[in-house]
Amino acid sequence: EECELKIVEQEKEVAVLPPKEACKCHKEDLARALNVDLQAGLSELSVLQRRLKHGWNEFSVENTEPIWKKYLDQFKNPLILLLLASALVSVVTKEYEDAASITMVGKRQRGLCCDLTFCCNLALFSLLLPKEYRSEKSLEELNKLVPPECNCAKRQEGPRKIPLPIPAASCMSLSPQAGKTSPVNIFCCFRVVFGPQETGTKQHLSTGAGVEQDGVKVLSNPNQSGILWVFPPPSLLFPFFQGVVIGTGENSQFGEVFKMMQAEETPKTPLQKSMDRLGKQLTLFSFGIIGLIMLIGWLQGKRLLSMFTIGVSLAVAAIPEGLPIVVTVTLVLGVLRMAKKKVIVKKLPIVETLGCCNVICSDKTGTLTANEMTVTRLVTSDGCQAEVSGVGYNGEGNVYLLPSKEILKEFSNVSIGKLVEAGCVVNNAVIRKNSVIGQPTEGALIALAMKMELADIKDIYVRKKEIPFSSEQKWMAVKCTLKNQDQEDIYFMKGAFEEVIQHCTLYNSGGISLSLTPQQKALYQQEEKRMGSSGLRVLALASGPELGKLTFLGLVGIIDPPRAGVREAVQVLFESGVAVKMVTGDALETAVAIGQNIGLCNGKLKAMSGEELDQLAEAELSSTVQNVSIFFRTSPKHKLKIIKALQRAGAVVSMTGDGVNDAVALKSADIGIAMGQAGTDVSKEAANMILVDDDFSKVMNAIEEGKGIFYNIKNFVRFQLSTSISALSLITLSTVLNLPNPLNAMQILWINIIMDGPPAQSLGVEPVDRDTIKQPPRCITDTILSKSLILKIFMSALIIISGTLFVFWKENPKGGITPRTTTMTFTCFVFFDLFNALTCRSQTKLIFEIGFFRNRMFLYSVLGSFLGQLAVIYIPPLQKIFQTENLGVLDLLFLTGLASSVFVVSELVKLCEKRCCPPKHARGRH
Repeated sequence: EECELKIVEQEKEVAVLPPKEACKCHKEDLARALNVDLQAGLSELSVLQRRLKHGWNEFSVENTEPIWKKYLDQFKNPLILLLLASALVSVVTKEYEDAASITMVGKRQRGLCCDLTFCCNLALFSLLLPKEYRSEKSLEELNKLVPPECNCAKRQEGPRKIPLPIPAASCMSLSPQAGKTSPVNIFCCFRVVFGPQETGTKQHLSTGAGVEQDGVKVLSNPNQSGILWVFPPPSLLFPFFQGVVIGTGENSQFGEVFKMMQAEETPKTPLQKSMDRLGKQLTLFSFGIIGLIMLIGWLQGKRLLSMFTIGVSLAVAAIPEGLPIVVTVTLVLGVLRMAKKKVIVKKLPIVETLGCCNVICSDKTGTLTANEMTVTRLVTSDGCQAEVSGVGYNGEGNVYLLPSKEILKEFSNVSIGKLVEAGCVVNNAVIRKNSVIGQPTEGALIALAMKMELADIKDIYVRKKEIPFSSEQKWMAVKCTLKNQDQEDIYFMKGAFEEVIQHCTLYNSGGISLSLTPQQKALYQQEEKRMGSSGLRVLALASGPELGKLTFLGLVGIIDPPRAGVREAVQVLFESGVAVKMVTGDALETAVAIGQNIGLCNGKLKAMSGEELDQLAEAELSSTVQNVSIFFRTSPKHKLKIIKALQRAGAVVSMTGDGVNDAVALKSADIGIAMGQAGTDVSKEAANMILVDDDFSKVMNAIEEGKGIFYNIKNFVRFQLSTSISALSLITLSTVLNLPNPLNAMQILWINIIMDGPPAQSLGVEPVDRDTIKQPPRCITDTILSKSLILKIFMSALIIISGTLFVFWKENPKGGITPRTTTMTFTCFVFFDLFNALTCRSQTKLIFEIGFFRNRMFLYSVLGSFLGQLAVIYIPPLQKIFQTENLGVLDLLFLTGLASSVFVVSELVKLCEKRCCPPKHARGRH
């Protein structure tokens, strides 16, 4: 105890340093603040005390609920509880056949029956575990990105490197593959020092933002990606990396993402909310009707137990226990169809949510565009212009001097040669087998050098230092010296024009450096805007002996063409009421040019920069972002602000992202969309949907699928409720009028089983109509039971009730009810429902427009139900159970003709609606 107290007291002097503070410290100051020896590392006592206070370098995830508890929680559903109560009452009253039938229905609800396909069973299992452990999966992926162990320096009879779990502060060594330019992933809280030990030189690198001339760079913000990419020069055969750990676990930069993801709850989908409301409304309605029937029967002097049995049977018939199954199967089939289109949907309800989406925020590079960078235009600082032919990274094509069209090679034109040389040297990309390893933009500069036969020019330089690109500084620079020559060092810089020009005091004119005047700067700025307005991504390049005294070399225009089909997809989405917003880090002119090229917002563009976003208050931001179609010069942190602002304005937002720091934004969006090729593991786990080939046009297919799924659910609801209302009303009327019940308990249950089974479920697999995408997004406040749908439900129910009561009256002799009476009434009701299912395949199109044979599962289901009804009528054992008798051929023909009236009337209503109220397609509203 005394030892532990001493450890804790000593540990009070060492605290975790936030990255923003640590990155401002020199390595010696950092070592003193953390009480660590940069050479010897930590002692055994230091390791123990820091581990006791700060813990291990891992994320602690709260224990999740066990599977059995999740399973039992499903029985809190009021529909399930009512069915179980019905089965229990049937057992108490010794109605074992009823109990068995009800239990079978209950099992269907729980997904334990095996009469559906294998996909259906998988879907029902997903229903049992709706959370799907996606949040836990996201956290697992974060843990994978942070290695739990590394080689740490530890004092033990002299300094040596031994494997140890990372304590709160220590020295750490990493060795990349010798002689390679591949990056090394370093946890962003490390202060990195690297350099060949044999030369004794060391260069200091802070977390992702570069260095000053003395080797130390003061940062205002750590690397947003959370990872520092270090590219050791090829000349360093055995580069040595050393870092100081300033925080572990949740106190690290990844820990910040971890805590944000824990705090951020995935919102309920519109479908889930609609289903919750519908289930509660129907349950209350059913209880009310059942209670009324029992009360009236009791007042009329009927046996209470008998009325209660009828009430229980009606509960089974009235409650849409097949609705969750149909919804789940419909969603699963939608997921399978999307998978064939190279779109992975991870959470079932998200498929339908896409039908509500009215705003899509999309990256530009790689999503709206092909991410195949090609240099097409060069403008030097002394006014020379050239155009470049050829695409891709194979080096095929030429550089033509304008206006003479002279083909340029090497330094045949000094100004263009120096511009291409700079782009090749300040570069970390490698082209192998016609593909780029590294950034596509840098690959385009290497391909340009290949066309000028200058691709090997970077080999004459030795790179001594690199200042990597960051989204804050918007430029990259390298410090080099010529091999085997005793000359002064030279810097090469590339980046955004407005940033590079600030480091320039001279400009190149035919190989001679001249003083840079304000007039020259104005001309370059005008040329940069002109190139950007034509859709080119513009890079400025410069070189010189030191930063701040560089010579401006010129501008390079790089094109990233829109993906095939993007313009058509944007147009279709706009016409259907879905607004597409571009979020990019490019300059205004480039973003606007691409936006116009793809037809964004029908050409009526309004842009906003990331800086302007930061300056707006929350209330003002919500009203402003709705009218903005392009967000330029943005960083990943702006995505979350845009999402929250749009959601506060009532929009259903989908968001694309590919980085680690995009994970929170992807999880916060109603539909998070990750890139399959460019996306990180964390972004893919946080997202609801993954575009396997990063193709934006696939989003349109997903939205079409989502809309079609919701329409199929509405078709089922219409059929289910018209059946339930008809059964309830039939028994209610007979009870109120003190008439004999036209259907017995087993017949009601048979209607429920056969009608909630294959015919109803096959409505959920109706193929998506081709005109669905043209319909406007569904408002999230709309319920499944719209006014139009309610009217159609009651219309169908009225026809079914009238026809069934007519048959009951016609077949009811003065001597009382006979088996023929109940058989005719029972069969009439079943035939009515089969024809009702046929017309419910579409709410707007006639059966001849959608195709009679298009949904083969529906045809097989109806045929099977018809044969099942004949079996109940004609097979003796079933006749005894259902109290039926044989019917003649004329009886069946009469019932068929009468029951078809519900189909004929519904089709006539559709025809009148088409002629009187033609459908109006939506237009973009945001």
